[in-house]
Amino acid sequence: MTLLSKQEQEQVAAAITAVERETDAEVVTVLTAQADNYAYIPLLWAGIIALLVPGIINYLTSWLSADVLLLSQWGVFALLSLVFRIPGINRRLIPRSVGYWRASNLARRQFLEQNLHHTAGATGMLIFVSEAERYVEILVDRGISERIGNDAWEDIIAAFTKQVKQGETLTGFISCIEDCGKHLKAKVPATHQKDELPNHLVILS
Repeated sequence: MTLLSKQEQEQVAAAITAVERETDAEVVTVLTAQADNYAYIPLLWAGIIALLVPGIINYLTSWLSADVLLLSQWGVFALLSLVFRIPGINRRLIPRSVGYWRASNLARRQFLEQNLHHTAGATGMLIFVSEAERYVEILVDRGISERIGNDAWEDIIAAFTKQVKQGETLTGFISCIEDCGKHLKAKVPATHQKDELPNHLVILS
């Protein structure tokens, strides 16, 4: 999975700069390839299958001795543990609810780590994207939430999520920033010169 190039990141930064000229909001964008490595998921599935499949085969056929059954379970576990680490397979094993929970948790950590809760007037906004989970979230501090309801972001998030699924992350970022800017300009207009937080796209490794 390829994250945005340097030139594409500069386009995101330019879009943020343009929006912040017309609003007191401080917009920060964060992009990650995956919210978690989910290291336990392959082991969990491999363990379940290794316990069940050789046991069921032996129960139905009685072909395996106790020693062979145990070795078969170990072998199946070791093999599947490796196979299930292949990225394309690994992603299919992760329950959607688990992926969303991990991504949501990371988004909230980033809101704090990027100091969006310390802006003047409490006008921090985070646009967070995790590509593997196809997850997009917009988080705002109270200076924005008191003037703009969460329902204002729902259509923007839905459109951006669709673009991430289609591999159009850059286009999604630009459109999302511009659409958010329309709400921010109307409800949180610029009243003073400021630039408290960096405008560049934060990419998590």
